[in-house]
Amino acid sequence: MAYDTNTAVAAKPPAAAPSPRTSPVATGLALVGLLLSIVVGVVVDGATMWGLLPIALYAVLALLGMDIMIATVVAIASALLILMPAPTAAAALLGESVGDQITMIGLIIMLGAGLAEVLRATGVATQIVRAVMRVAGDRSRTAVALGMMMSCLILVAALGTLAGALAIAVPLLLPIAAKMGFTRSATASTIFIGGCAGLALAPFAGSNVAIMDAAEVGYLQFVLYGAGPLALLSLVLGLVIVPWMQRRTEHEDDFYDESELESETEVANPHVSRATAVFVVALLASVVYATVTSAGTAFPLLALPVLAMATGLAGGLSPRQIADRVYAGAASLISIFLLFWLLAVLFNAVNLIDPFTVVLESYGSGLQNLGPFPFAVAIALLGWVGVPGATAAQVVLLDNLFGELASTVGVGVGTWVIVLLFASKADTYGPFPNANQFGALGLARSTSLKNMLITGWCLLIPATVMYVAIMYIETR
Repeated sequence: MAYDTNTAVAAKPPAAAPSPRTSPVATGLALVGLLLSIVVGVVVDGATMWGLLPIALYAVLALLGMDIMIATVVAIASALLILMPAPTAAAALLGESVGDQITMIGLIIMLGAGLAEVLRATGVATQIVRAVMRVAGDRSRTAVALGMMMSCLILVAALGTLAGALAIAVPLLLPIAAKMGFTRSATASTIFIGGCAGLALAPFAGSNVAIMDAAEVGYLQFVLYGAGPLALLSLVLGLVIVPWMQRRTEHEDDFYDESELESETEVANPHVSRATAVFVVALLASVVYATVTSAGTAFPLLALPVLAMATGLAGGLSPRQIADRVYAGAASLISIFLLFWLLAVLFNAVNLIDPFTVVLESYGSGLQNLGPFPFAVAIALLGWVGVPGATAAQVVLLDNLFGELASTVGVGVGTWVIVLLFASKADTYGPFPNANQFGALGLARSTSLKNMLITGWCLLIPATVMYVAIMYIETR
């Protein structure tokens, strides 16, 4: 085996994008929406279709570039102005939303970040990447490309986060890619494809937990209907896309320079093998238990801290050190927890206005005539081009808007899994540039956004055809 596993290359993540500024148009629209909400609140009493106004306002403000947190607060204000509850009722709504399942998803995302810090501190994440690459070997570029994709897939699936997992894996993979003569664009394509496949399979990723909760399915059904086909298709296509991207760019000055791959000595953890074994066994046991018992949304709230504690102790960390690592990782995503709490408040307020009953009574027969297949395709496409932001929030939003309608139309749980998965993840592949693509580019030291977009399209088009075919069969 020719890989050097004693050094790691410090990857340079892309610079954080500046916070978006709220445009005057978005600000004006928010004010108009709030004023209209006051009028509706005064004039209308009881269930009303105007209850969809806060959701529509939220979607439009997000699309206009308003910060997702501010847009959520504006939408909540709109719902409360329509509802016009007493102060004590409004306070009760805020309190009850803390224990809502939507808020739990935000907490799960925070705990996943804490686990990632423990895996980083114990060296488990690094050990996983090295083990996969040893198995893949360096006999050919195809074997190495598959090994790199599998390394990213496993690490992202284990951590439940694309950017965080790739930031650990890529420094170890760059010297291997450079040695095998991969271009920067081919390397970026490799880690992007593998990482996205892993994100689809991640059992405790926030968006995936949201999908399973919304569709009321277990992990096995989630993988069978939605995530499994996407991950398998990605790996198969990756073995075609990466060599093609290599041929496309190998005649350009797109190779790595050894001088820019500065190595830094890594401090070895004598307990890393034991910690890795404990983590893998505990993770598999958690997934199997959750699948067999059909554990709900709350299960990751127990599983993630247990995984962190077991892995940390096996890796030689003290309970205090483990707690510090978990806290550091979770604290970095406190804004996500707050966002999901606010989303819970928003949807609970909208449910009290009860616009969905009015919609069903008014348009239910028409939607039933539409049929499950065209309805499913329409909602999937709407989610793809819809509200940007946290993918789990997109899932929650779509399910609250259309979940009951989907059941009325006759959309089965398997099809609904596909709808929510496609709606929340398709925009990662295209058609426009996004943060995940820029992250893979930066970590791979590539500057060719064009080639990254082509990679995304090469995955998006076959995935779309595949899911349309599956939904067509499922709705017959």
